[in-house]
Amino acid sequence: MNPQPAAATSATGREPGLQLSCGYGTDRGLRRELNEDSFIASDPVFAVADGMGGHEAGEIASGICVRTLAGMPQLATGERTATAAVVQQYLVSADERIRTATGSRAGTTLSGVVVVEQMGVPYWLVMNIGDSRTYRLSQGEFAQVTVDHSEVQELVDAGEITREQAAVHPRRHVVTRALGTGDETEADYWLLPVEEGDRIMICSDGLNAELTDDHMFRILSTVGHPQDAVDALIQAALRSGGRDNVTVIVVDAKNVMNDAGTDTAPRPATGVEDEDTLPRTQVLDSAEVDSDGLDSTEVDTEELPEAPGAVQPADAPVSAEKPADDPETGNHSATDHEGRHDGRN
Repeated sequence: MNPQPAAATSATGREPGLQLSCGYGTDRGLRRELNEDSFIASDPVFAVADGMGGHEAGEIASGICVRTLAGMPQLATGERTATAAVVQQYLVSADERIRTATGSRAGTTLSGVVVVEQMGVPYWLVMNIGDSRTYRLSQGEFAQVTVDHSEVQELVDAGEITREQAAVHPRRHVVTRALGTGDETEADYWLLPVEEGDRIMICSDGLNAELTDDHMFRILSTVGHPQDAVDALIQAALRSGGRDNVTVIVVDAKNVMNDAGTDTAPRPATGVEDEDTLPRTQVLDSAEVDSDGLDSTEVDTEELPEAPGAVQPADAPVSAEKPADDPETGNHSATDHEGRHDGRN
């Protein structure tokens, strides 16, 4: 993994205040020729995108997604002023760019957090579209925050199968929502007040497909440094089979000044419509995906960020971190050995 120490990150001009430390890594796995995942890990944006489509189209989709997010001004200013509505504008822009670049033949999931403040209180603004996941370890409680947009999740929600059955279901990799496919582009959002000692973990499904929640919890609760935790999680996934690309980000929160007595239960973020996980009219299980037009967005992503060192080498595992003022993204490519549009098995 060639790990490098993770450095603490903090918002510009906020001393004392919330301090974040972060570790991240990605690996193509043991059965994939290349890596389709992309990620961004730079305060206040931490997210993982899992491309799908095969023949390097997944790399294009996930890479466009994280590079579009890297254009958010908060990464340059360090301010924690983003909202769900603002983030959604960037996702709509990413969706449009992906469809233009790939002809709607590829797509990407996205899951992660944007650190925001409301009335001086820091929050995790959790976002999700597709089946990548965001988890939270807080005050000894480990839980998945996001809800997968997938066929098997809908079956679980309907009480037709159990979570255990979903883990081995033949259509467990079929997602019902993604960016770039001409389908539903609205992400789900939650606001969670940041608590002292919080640990956020974001991953592509190459991790949770190999490890149980209990296994992940044991690693996250016993390995102290976020970079060491990332490395341990990825190595555990590889030992369990490594059947897919695996990408992990771990973010720790310290020096939290939150005296508002706010409820720590996840709640929907305002500014976007609440969505459930009912079946969509089209799922990513076909090489042919219709392309529907989107309204134009005010987000200017004509020139996507191309910071030196931002794109990691295509064939090497990645495990590193850069200072907070150098937005970090990594993207890699992978072929789809089965030729399925969802690109995963």
